[in-house]
Amino acid sequence: MKNLNKPIFFLVVLFIGVTFLSSCKDKQDASDIPVDEGVNSFSFWMNRSRDNNHSIDQRQIALRQAYRLTEELDNDTLQTINLRAIAFQAYKLNDSLFFRKTNNEAFELTSKIKDTLGIADTYWNYGAFYAQRDVYDSAYSNYQTAHNYYSLIRNEYYAGKMLYNMAFIKGRLKDYTGSEVLTFQAITKFKRLKRNKSLYTAYNHLATLYKGLGEYSKAHFYNEQALYYLSDLDDKKTFYEGTLNNIGLIYHEEEKYEEAIEYFNRALARKNLKQANIDLYVRLIDNRAHSKLLNKDTTNIYNEFSEALHIRDSVSNYAGIVINKLHLAQYFGHIGDTSRAIALGMEASELAKEINNNSDYLASLRLLSELDRNNSNEYLEEFIQMNDSLQTLERRIRDKFTRIDFETDTYIEQTERLSQQKILILVVGISLVLILSLLYFATRQYAKGKEILFESEQRKANEKIYLLSLKQQAKLQEGKVQERNRISEELHDGVLGKLFGTRVGLGFLNPGLDVKGSEKYKNLLDELQIIEKEIRDISHELKNHDNYASSTGFFNLVTKLLIDSSETGKFEYKLEKEAAASWGELDETIKAHLYRIIQESLQNTIKYANATRVVVEFLEGKECLVLKISDNGTGFRVDKRKTGIGLKNMKSRTIKLKGELSITSELDKGTTIKVVIPQKEKK
Repeated sequence: MKNLNKPIFFLVVLFIGVTFLSSCKDKQDASDIPVDEGVNSFSFWMNRSRDNNHSIDQRQIALRQAYRLTEELDNDTLQTINLRAIAFQAYKLNDSLFFRKTNNEAFELTSKIKDTLGIADTYWNYGAFYAQRDVYDSAYSNYQTAHNYYSLIRNEYYAGKMLYNMAFIKGRLKDYTGSEVLTFQAITKFKRLKRNKSLYTAYNHLATLYKGLGEYSKAHFYNEQALYYLSDLDDKKTFYEGTLNNIGLIYHEEEKYEEAIEYFNRALARKNLKQANIDLYVRLIDNRAHSKLLNKDTTNIYNEFSEALHIRDSVSNYAGIVINKLHLAQYFGHIGDTSRAIALGMEASELAKEINNNSDYLASLRLLSELDRNNSNEYLEEFIQMNDSLQTLERRIRDKFTRIDFETDTYIEQTERLSQQKILILVVGISLVLILSLLYFATRQYAKGKEILFESEQRKANEKIYLLSLKQQAKLQEGKVQERNRISEELHDGVLGKLFGTRVGLGFLNPGLDVKGSEKYKNLLDELQIIEKEIRDISHELKNHDNYASSTGFFNLVTKLLIDSSETGKFEYKLEKEAAASWGELDETIKAHLYRIIQESLQNTIKYANATRVVVEFLEGKECLVLKISDNGTGFRVDKRKTGIGLKNMKSRTIKLKGELSITSELDKGTTIKVVIPQKEKK
């Protein structure tokens, strides 16, 4: 169920992005508009269009009245300022047609009077408009163009905001590296300008990026950085509680549910949170209930899920409704009400598909595949197809971003006819960023290389220790064999010879006894012959014990490994040794490789399989020996599983033995690893 937290991650990123877009457009609010009084003033109608106490229709009417007043102006500069403000407000009111009309007019007028700041603002408006509708390539292109214009007039603050917006889009498309680079570029500008609010938002974004990458320690670090800059703000609004929610979600991803619940409770402790930010309040109670569910604590969580769903339904928050229904489906699945769980999962799936919420749609398919066993394969197949198509689409869009970067730079160069000096500065700046990025990744690769080398040396040292232990046992066994041979020879050549001589001597004597005495004499001779046979059998048995002893040490080590692994992995084990003598005759180096293969297989069983039974078999085939390791765990798709270093090591060891390695696995049925080596490899 862990993957169901991905929609929460994207909602957090979207919330931060929308908050940032709204806050950073304050430059087009009333403060930029000449103040005039009266019912026929531009500011009057603009303020009315921003007043949440009026209906959407009333606010749109007020905005059109402000537009009519703007049309009557003779001052082009003032007219462009008003048009940009009107266009942004139309965007906020979700009035698409009116937004396009007014923003196009603003662009044409600013281009006519060569107002670079105004041109940049219109591109910014277009970027926000397309981002709201998830048209990411168009949004990115407009933000990039706006960034270039702001850079031309050295407006570092707005250029930094465009970098952040571009980083936000790349983050949504899982281009984490590109998003990270752009965010750090924005942070550099914000630090130079001491813009603490923007720094808070940027570090929050970095935290969500590293959360998506699974690097939770870095995510916690950047959340702490965000809180540091938040502490310097006078008006914190509900940013603090929002960051507490983000920290709780990171702990949730780490499966540290107690810590997650603690942070959600700290955020919910604010008295007026529901009135101050109902969306954040709903997300907090939903997240807390979900963490409780995964922590096996179902106390009151149904009521919390229901409250969150009711509020989201009342404000038509469809994305939130999808997440709520997924969580409720998990809840009913947990308490055993499978039919209700499946019904809620299907409702969430249909709604996610209807609103084009692809991440939640994938989450619903995965959940339904777990809940609805009868149709599990169909849901998984649809999940795989959808996931593959989305990855392909995201890859194409990321590639398109590269072309957009180039084409936008070329367009700006042609329209503004940049001087060679400005072009050189731009190239040098980009080169420095690329060099720093390359140095950073090169340093990381070097560190990873050293770590891999260390692990390799450690494995070699472990193998040497294992070989030494085998040789030590072999020497001890050799001493035992020599001692048994000495005793065998002593019995056979010494005691047995003397008994034989005594019996033969007695046989030639004629004691002249009566019938009873003769019979007793004969019985004594027979008894001596029986003793001779027993001593001869003991002597041969001591001699022939070598074959058994040679394999005992190796199997003792394998048995100890199984005992230790079964205690760690909580599974039962069985060791079968067919043809133990043949296995015992193998060279110690070969035994070392086989031992490591068994060890690696058991480690994978403990990590991934959740098995309750493991069987290790040593078999003998025609001109070959077979090692077979089976478990009854969850299994996996062999054709889909990436080859890790453990599996590579197993294959490498098998090749060194001139053998063959095969792996078969079925979902929910288990996995079997088979190693076949030729018998000619005996020592």
